[in-house]
Amino acid sequence: MGRRRRAVPAAPLPQRDGIDPVRLRLPEDTDGVWATVRDHLVDRFGGAVGAERVEAMLREGRIVGTEGPVAAEEPYAAGRYLWFHRDFAAEEPVPFEIGIVYRDERVLIADKPHFLATTPRGRHITETALARLRRELGLPELQPAHRLDRLTAGLALFVVRPEDRGAYQTLFRDRRVRKEYEAVAPYDPEVVLPVTVRSRIVKERGELAAREVPGEPNSESRIELVERHGGLGRYRLRPATGRTHQLRVHMNGLGLPILHDPVYPVVREEGPEDYGRPLQLLARALEFTDPLTGRECRFESGLRLSEAARGPSSGSA
Repeated sequence: MGRRRRAVPAAPLPQRDGIDPVRLRLPEDTDGVWATVRDHLVDRFGGAVGAERVEAMLREGRIVGTEGPVAAEEPYAAGRYLWFHRDFAAEEPVPFEIGIVYRDERVLIADKPHFLATTPRGRHITETALARLRRELGLPELQPAHRLDRLTAGLALFVVRPEDRGAYQTLFRDRRVRKEYEAVAPYDPEVVLPVTVRSRIVKERGELAAREVPGEPNSESRIELVERHGGLGRYRLRPATGRTHQLRVHMNGLGLPILHDPVYPVVREEGPEDYGRPLQLLARALEFTDPLTGRECRFESGLRLSEAARGPSSGSA
């Protein structure tokens, strides 16, 4: 029988700005190259931040173990857990509030605005829905059950208690959540709708845009025209799968790129956020059977797409 791995101890550092401390476990040192904790940390992080920064964090007591701050000269011990907070670069505040559609002791359904990332990633750390909600609502254990693209607004489900997270994540993993989106895009009478689009979507690491390629389909979306306003249409989108940028890729493939999309059909040069021209894509509704109560749930966003209300309808589907 294999050796049982010991339980991970609770973090001795509190969250900072709604962000958990970094946890690391000291690996096995079969060659005996690390005599002290300092030696390993400089080896591990010195190339990214510099040996001087690592040593300063040790002097300032910012790297801690379960017993408290770690000294640079402490002997290296494989398997030991350490924690520290990263230094975050200043982030531009996203000037929109997060709406709360529903909240109980298990879940929180948020109405995420455009431009706000769901979870910390890349250069968006403290200005994310997760970090904001943890800070503003005093819910340090809050976790997302799924992810909504940063440029997409609408419903995102968060789990309040860690022990419940797996049940709700499984709903999304097993495609037992019925999602409905709304989009504003060009109207083209030559495009026959409704239509179910199935294609193979791939997204290479480091590339902004995903693309459709020949092969076995791994994505499926139902697209319907709800109404049109002159040269624009309002569309109902129902994804059966959840590939990266799926709805944006499928709409673009039909020749109906979503209004103000900075990636499809052409990747725009990176620059300051234009908060007056958000991507016209909204996660409008979520439906599912609650895995813990058996209750049938449907939640609807209170947000509206800015371009959807421009002028009276000149026709409907």
